Amino acid sequence: MSRDRLTPTSYAVLVLVGRGGAGPHDLVRMMRQGKAYESAAESQYYAEPKRLEQLGYLRSKRVPGRTHDRTQYALTKKGIDALRAWMSERPAHPRLGADPILRLLAADLVGEKAVKESLLSLREDLTDLRERLDTADEIAATLPHREKYLRLNHRLARRVIDAYEEWLDEIERELD
Repeated sequence: MSRDRLTPTSYAVLVLVGRGGAGPHDLVRMMRQGKAYESAAESQYYAEPKRLEQLGYLRSKRVPGRTHDRTQYALTKKGIDALRAWMSERPAHPRLGADPILRLLAADLVGEKAVKESLLSLREDLTDLRERLDTADEIAATLPHREKYLRLNHRLARRVIDAYEEWLDEIERELD
């Protein structure tokens, strides 16, 4: 991959920096909160803003923090232009979670009982994701410029979680 190419993580960082700017710790916090959505490793949310600044998509400044100065990134005109150009591209097709699907396909190799136990453990994660979405809805109310868009995404995430719960019910009924 070309070092100058924008990746899905690049666009995620640009969008999350948004109007008000954000520091690397802010990006990681948002990424953790948005666990329901696909995300990159935390280390990428620390490294990617530096790379985007070198490429001219972001600019940084030092701002006072709780204990010491911290880096705050803001979008540049080039960053906004990159987001506008990105909107003219067709989105990638939605991806289904490969790990649970592959685990089910392994049932003939490892036995249905093992697969059933493995997959049903996802229920805890689904509960956690729902709780994160509840918190995200509370946060959305504090971001009037993005509230409508955040809530639309949250409703989609809840429908996906519902579909996984229904699928797990089927797994529970149909596997030994």
